[in-house]
Amino acid sequence: MPHYRRCLVAGATYFFTVNLADRRSTVLVDQVGALRNAVRKVRAVRPFHVDAWVVMPEHMHAMWTLPEGDADYAGRWRAIKTAFSKSIPQGRGVWQKRYWEHMIRDDRDYAAHFDYIHLNPYKHGLVRNVRDWPYSSFHRMVAAGVYSPDWLCDDVDMNVGEAKG
Repeated sequence: MPHYRRCLVAGATYFFTVNLADRRSTVLVDQVGALRNAVRKVRAVRPFHVDAWVVMPEHMHAMWTLPEGDADYAGRWRAIKTAFSKSIPQGRGVWQKRYWEHMIRDDRDYAAHFDYIHLNPYKHGLVRNVRDWPYSSFHRMVAAGVYSPDWLCDDVDMNVGEAKG
């Protein structure tokens, strides 16, 4: 059995890609309310800051900053996946067992992954404008003045994000 080595640094910021087992499924957007409830439930007990998040039909990308002294993102993902699975008709076997995680190294790495998350619906051909995808923290970032409503960054590094291969 392979041994997966995870980078565990308390209080760090991490980028994640989490996939459904069935990559043709649309359950994440079909049941986005249940996903939001699962995240709220977990954050109430095990807080973390959501830097960015996009929910796609069959996968999602998120960037979280954990509290000082806490490196347990795995426990949070396990709790989110479990709460979501228990709240939807499809139930068990919804998720891929593993997920991609990357610890953010510096401001440049943060910016690259932050933009990658928000550009993802466009990258996958789901929208012509990033602002048209409803399941994204992009809208919160526009309200905060981080992005303009018509943002579509041509120089986003598409080599960041989930592992290739």
